[in-house]
Amino acid sequence: MTATRTQMIRRIGFALLVAALLPAGSTASFAYSSEAAQMCTNDAFKLCASEIPSIPKITACMRSNRTKLSTGCRALMDRDLAAAKSHKVASE
Repeated sequence: MTATRTQMIRRIGFALLVAALLPAGSTASFAYSSEAAQMCTNDAFKLCASEIPSIPKITACMRSNRTKLSTGCRALMDRDLAAAKSHKVASE
């Protein structure tokens, strides 16, 4: 694997980690960061490659393509979204 490809994969992995953490906004979500990279990296390449390396654009793309995501990635995003909603309700 070339250095450029390795850097790109690392950048995508980082972007996915940030994207997975944005909705939840709680420290509990940090426990799932490596899981998010594992579950969603292929989806990001397949569905949102044109948005890389922009984290906000990748996040928006992944959300807008929710129905096309792999089962594991979609479940992870749904879990983080549910956690964010319950966290928001609890803090109001």
